[in-house]
Amino acid sequence: MDKIFSNSTSNRLLLFFLALVAMAGQSACRKDEQKAGPVITHVRNYAASPNDTLVTSVFAGQWVVLSGHGLSDALQVSFNGVPASIKSVMFSDTTAVMQVPAVIPFPTIPAEKLNVITYVTSKGTTSYKFDILAPPPTITSISNENAKAGDSVYIYGSNLFFIEKLSFAGEVISDFSMAADGTVVGFILPHLAHSGKVVVTTKSGVDSTRFNVNDPVTGVICNFDDINPFSWGTNLENSSTEFPGNSGTYAVLKNDVLAAGDGTWWNNQRSINTNNVQWIPKDSLNTAIDGYALKFELNVPSTWNGTTLYVVRNYDMAFLARYEPWVSSTGAAVNYSAKGWRTVTIPLTMFRTNSGKGVSAGSLTELLGADAFSPINIQTANFLSVPTATGFYGAIDNIRIVKIK
Repeated sequence: MDKIFSNSTSNRLLLFFLALVAMAGQSACRKDEQKAGPVITHVRNYAASPNDTLVTSVFAGQWVVLSGHGLSDALQVSFNGVPASIKSVMFSDTTAVMQVPAVIPFPTIPAEKLNVITYVTSKGTTSYKFDILAPPPTITSISNENAKAGDSVYIYGSNLFFIEKLSFAGEVISDFSMAADGTVVGFILPHLAHSGKVVVTTKSGVDSTRFNVNDPVTGVICNFDDINPFSWGTNLENSSTEFPGNSGTYAVLKNDVLAAGDGTWWNNQRSINTNNVQWIPKDSLNTAIDGYALKFELNVPSTWNGTTLYVVRNYDMAFLARYEPWVSSTGAAVNYSAKGWRTVTIPLTMFRTNSGKGVSAGSLTELLGADAFSPINIQTANFLSVPTATGFYGAIDNIRIVKIK
């Protein structure tokens, strides 16, 4: 007798068979996913809600969340080819929280690595195209704020990458060179018609100086020409071939090798001493002390090591500011040489007790007195316990006090 299956029985068998196929497929998919390499689908800003938004670009140094799958157990993650630190980074299969490298040498990045996030795990590698930008530029100093046409000028700062426009005292500079690490831009100064700010515009933003360059007037206390409360101390020159690039008179300081502890600044052309001058307007004495700086141009054509150039007010050593570019970042004494005129900036907060090594004055009145009217003294000494390695020979011009904030 033939066996006959009902339609319901046949349907149940078919459904059971399809379920087995589906389960097998899902198992295979899970195995494929486990074997697959990483995938990045989007990037978020790493911040508390509501700032944890999706982003279309990131800056060097920014914290981000990479989202996707297969992201656990990362071996390396790089941005523009620069590896990010993955120590103590929070990973899961779908997210990775990390910081974009703070230092990226953008001009040296090969085109194929620019704007690329590369993610490496033991299961594979993925590359994700994404805009990675330098932070906005920051200007910290100018090599010579009163340079002459034809001089080499350098702008120092950070993130000086992809410059779209550069102007110096209102004059657009079209020919310039940039350091790979974004810390300096150099150019030959053209003729300037007037004073003005330095402005740097990049793809990421714009920054400008808080003061004017090519400015022979603002805050100037002594230029040894038409603004000249010069009292006594050292030689004045205007034609020395050792200090070219200056159109007027300047003061020259000079000393031979100094014995240990030699502070006899009144001997051998070792001081510049003005008459009474108005350091800052009297009605500005209630402003913050970190808002002002003493500046001057300095030219040192010979090797300099050991002699301290220092500044005091009215021959009073209670607060003293040192200028010692021969002291390295590690504190060691090294030979310094910087032929050509350079702008020296000494914030008034650098006037300190204990021969310049102690604490700053708490206010402008404490530093400058009730009327801020007294001589400025720029002198040389040896504060070391051994003789200086070299003598000192340099010229100073355009002594001024200007706002820096």
